[in-house]
Amino acid sequence: MRRLLAAALLLAAAGCSTAPAEPATESTADPNKIAWGPCTDIKRPDGEPPASKDATVRCGKLAVPLDYAKPDGDKLDLALIKLPATGKGKRLGSVVFNFGGPGASGVDTLDQAAKALTALRARYDLVSFDPRGVERSSGVRCGDGAEMDRFTSLDTLPPDAQTHQEAAAANKQFAALCQQNSGKILPYIGTVNAARDMDRIRAAVGDPKLNYVGMSYGTQLGGVYATLFPKTVGRMVLDAPLDPTVTFEQRTLAQTRGFQKAYESFLRSCVKSTCDVGKDQATANANVERLMNQLAGKPLQVNGRELTQGLASTGVAAALYSELTWPFLEEALSQALKGQGEALMYLADSYTGRAPDGSYSTQMTSFPAITCVDSAERPDEAALRRTEAAAMKISPLFGSEGSGGLCRVWPAKGSNEARHVDATGSAPILVVGGKGDPATPYEWAPKLTAQLKTATLVTYEGEGHGAYLSGSKCVQGLVDSYLIDGKVPGKGTSCPAA
Repeated sequence: MRRLLAAALLLAAAGCSTAPAEPATESTADPNKIAWGPCTDIKRPDGEPPASKDATVRCGKLAVPLDYAKPDGDKLDLALIKLPATGKGKRLGSVVFNFGGPGASGVDTLDQAAKALTALRARYDLVSFDPRGVERSSGVRCGDGAEMDRFTSLDTLPPDAQTHQEAAAANKQFAALCQQNSGKILPYIGTVNAARDMDRIRAAVGDPKLNYVGMSYGTQLGGVYATLFPKTVGRMVLDAPLDPTVTFEQRTLAQTRGFQKAYESFLRSCVKSTCDVGKDQATANANVERLMNQLAGKPLQVNGRELTQGLASTGVAAALYSELTWPFLEEALSQALKGQGEALMYLADSYTGRAPDGSYSTQMTSFPAITCVDSAERPDEAALRRTEAAAMKISPLFGSEGSGGLCRVWPAKGSNEARHVDATGSAPILVVGGKGDPATPYEWAPKLTAQLKTATLVTYEGEGHGAYLSGSKCVQGLVDSYLIDGKVPGKGTSCPAA
């Protein structure tokens, strides 16, 4: 599964294990308005309900066309969540959030992020949604928990013919299960249709302009929206930007470099004091490499499961998204070096959306469904091996063929429409890029800014994936000032590490 994960889920966000809702010819939702009511199935990352509930939070559904070429045909129900504005000042409308993925549940994640958005919520209703093909919005399913376990546990070491054959066979089986379980909606999953859905949401909440915060993959979704609907762009923030023009190979290599850089930063930080992984950076790295090679031959037993090399490297990647999880990563690696794999397994499960009961969110299935439809690229075997060889030179820990191998056998056709963005004619857009971002490397930030034509770039000097919710008061202040007061930061603005 690292072959998919090395393309990096663009946000390690939690999903939930709600049952998917299939599109029907007669939707239960209203195509023009959202019937808000109590939220009944919000889940935490571990699959459990929240410890406490905010009674003001509302959930609802909005019917949208399954196929926008047939607007009067089958409908798909989008699941939404709203945190109503709390302040006494003038309400400014709504801000719609997409937290990334592609495949993260906006319904669950907005509920989890509420406390960090208090200042914004004083003036705005905060709204998010599960995009089409995600969780409650006809979430793509590709087999049961046991089948997902087999897929997510695949190794990438050693990078030899047997590993390649196993990965190719697993990709074919996975794609076939996706077609079997969700074939009706697979051709209509993707960023272009999700952008059209967001315009339906904008209209349904009664806003003349779309105010929007997109993180990670959500930056591509925002860019596509601004390209399709430039005149209805309100105040738009794109944090942890993705360059939509990159090829599968370019994305894989850039993200491999990004995760390797973050991993090296983690090791440097660890050995500044007593580090249980190794006495110095070289020793610590050698210990981790030795662990991964051992796991490729003999996985660790963890509560009736096996911590494979693939799952272990996934767990390491999961902890590199934020400096806050580096201490936990040190402990997890230290335990694994002693033969105890529970902590690394926990990190891997948090990344893949596996709940304690063995069920999965749609994070791992929505990701390829959207990624493969968003590109017409279908790399051949030579391209996959070239990508893998180059990635392994950058990082044996994170290198792989990327997501091109799965897209090569994907049952739905891809289109390049979502890879071209140009927001000419839109209101000013704010782009925020982080120098230490492992999943969306900083090099993509100025590229997306230039493509959008109307965008201004703010640079964050710190570590981690995403800056707005990183704890940086500087970034949060700039973003909130833009969203609340319309103040666009000056060219070349930067914020120090938090």
